[in-house]
Amino acid sequence: MGRAVTVATCALNQWALDFEGNLERIFRSIDIAKSKGARYRLGPELEICGYGCSDHFYESDTLLHSFQVLEKLLESPATQDIICDVGMPVMHRNVRYNCRVIFLNKKILLIRPKISLANSGNYRELRWFTPWSKARHVEEYFLPRIIQEVTGQETVPFGDAVLTTKDTCLGTEICEELWAPNSPHIEMGLDGVEIFINSSGSHHVLRKAHARVDLVNSATAKNGGIYILANQKGCDGDRLYYDGCAMISMNGETVAQGSQFSLDDVEVLVATLDLEDVRSYRAEISSRNLAASKVNPYPRVKVNFALSCPDDLAVPTCMPIQWRHHSPEEEISLGPACWLWDYLRRSKQAGFLLPLSGGIDSSATACIVYSMCHQVCLAVKNGNADVLADTRRIVNDGTYIPEDPREFCKRVLTTCYMASENSSQDTCNRAKLLAEQIGSYHISLNIDAAVKVVVKIFSVVTGRTPKFSVYGGSSRESLALQNVQARIRMVLAYLFAQLTLWARGMPGGLLVLGTANVDESLRGYLTKYDCSSADINPIGGISKTDLKSFIQYCIENFQLTALRSIMSAPPTAELEPLVDGQVAQTDEADMGMTYAELSIYGKLRKIGKAGPYSMFCKLIDIWKEIFTPREVASKVKHFFRMYSVNRHKMTTLTPSYHAESYSPEDNRFDLRPFLYNISWSWQFRCIDKQVN
Repeated sequence: MGRAVTVATCALNQWALDFEGNLERIFRSIDIAKSKGARYRLGPELEICGYGCSDHFYESDTLLHSFQVLEKLLESPATQDIICDVGMPVMHRNVRYNCRVIFLNKKILLIRPKISLANSGNYRELRWFTPWSKARHVEEYFLPRIIQEVTGQETVPFGDAVLTTKDTCLGTEICEELWAPNSPHIEMGLDGVEIFINSSGSHHVLRKAHARVDLVNSATAKNGGIYILANQKGCDGDRLYYDGCAMISMNGETVAQGSQFSLDDVEVLVATLDLEDVRSYRAEISSRNLAASKVNPYPRVKVNFALSCPDDLAVPTCMPIQWRHHSPEEEISLGPACWLWDYLRRSKQAGFLLPLSGGIDSSATACIVYSMCHQVCLAVKNGNADVLADTRRIVNDGTYIPEDPREFCKRVLTTCYMASENSSQDTCNRAKLLAEQIGSYHISLNIDAAVKVVVKIFSVVTGRTPKFSVYGGSSRESLALQNVQARIRMVLAYLFAQLTLWARGMPGGLLVLGTANVDESLRGYLTKYDCSSADINPIGGISKTDLKSFIQYCIENFQLTALRSIMSAPPTAELEPLVDGQVAQTDEADMGMTYAELSIYGKLRKIGKAGPYSMFCKLIDIWKEIFTPREVASKVKHFFRMYSVNRHKMTTLTPSYHAESYSPEDNRFDLRPFLYNISWSWQFRCIDKQVN
């Protein structure tokens, strides 16, 4: 009867401008889809060139190489007898569009340009592309000669149209269009489109996955239909981790779920679904049918092909499943770990060096690397040949098989405790014990000699010797002496990263890991060019509150008992002299605010779009039970003074895994001045007026 259609979607770990690797992964996904009986295959957004090409989209080379890859796909026998839907940039009449190219048996059926471009947060699509603004309009697109020679076509349809096969009708959305208030699937569904296809380049943010799933399911809950979503996965060259979650939904319920975090470069979901379930679902929604009778029709591209087989009564169809979401602690354990793995293998380095202080932040970073080692061992155990090959290259051993996460961690993670006369024995012991439990190669050293030499140079030149405030020095002297210690640690971290393996008779170098969390960055509670300056930072987009929860998760799931004492100790930089052998300096006292307060300030500033006055107005209600309006005003003023004084530090912030919506990352996400009038005189006067 031609009722059961078999369709495939995928999550691919594409890499910006890696045309050869991207092509190979596309071919693998098509092979898997065909082997499972799929008649239609959907891939992620801009999968041919990679989503994160950024200003390389301006280059004609990117367009040329994308068409060269398309040529390989079109002429390959692997793409025969399956509708392939791939993403690439296309220039039409000298305008660059983000497009889907849909083809079958060496013929391009439709080039569908993106209608709603993502242009907020980390997304800058309007910088490189123009949205297609001609609704339900199709034009002729003149194909490049290299494509004409394969397809025998001179022109193909370009624009906002849908595909009609022998058994159903398919309509395209591209990523952001699902999130738009006037999503195309609404009108397409009313016009008889039964299968909606969405190729995405959606990155991970803590606690975001459910929003994407809910949107997909709601797309067909009101209107009926089958919704297929593909997504990029992995680190394609910058701060973002694309978190897969390919899925297939029907009539408001999930029927197939892909993984959110994994080391598999290619993941394909295949589902067989009954079109009659869509038709019967729609038949009883009278409001939908009334609207459908008046809809403005889409141009249809007729395709002499069916997604079903004539004799399909015995074909089993997929049933609804319950989506399993990760907890935030699991997301922190898995997302940054997968991002680190991609960065490590693609940068061709031999491992990581982590300055391990014995505090929560550096310990959380160590745990993320340990989680990465768990993921690698699990992937190899499950037969992932790509991960095994990458592992052997990283450790420079062609016969190596990673089986024990602790043993593998010793090969790829070097931890270094850099003591000074201001360090306590407690933090030294905590760092050593944690290193033993995760298995890292651990180094302990003392920086006092280097610090004294640097300070001596200053004293010789100026004739003055700075002192800590506890010894009678000024706050300026004390801060400068703290910064010298922090910056020497950064210099030593890079020295040991470059030469530790050399000293051990091993090839390669190490990537330095940073350990500043999102709250410290927002407040500027870090020394510019200290150990927060590194190659990459897996926790730079994660709050202190979430990191504490993650530490507890590691205690329970990895049995890292060393973390208990780290959790109970107050956070401290250990840059000021000890008092009676004990740490007297704490982070929250230094900052003049708690980490919990910092998270609230950060969310109001970025997500709530609040300046000083608006933040004060919101907080006098939020904190009405614990602070007076005058106390709230004082806190808000202190935050904005410190934030604006230290904003310049964000311009040199280590590239960090993006995980939080209030990240102050200056490169792309949080665009602000770095030279402020720190008096905020007008804004603070408005606050004072309300306080009075």
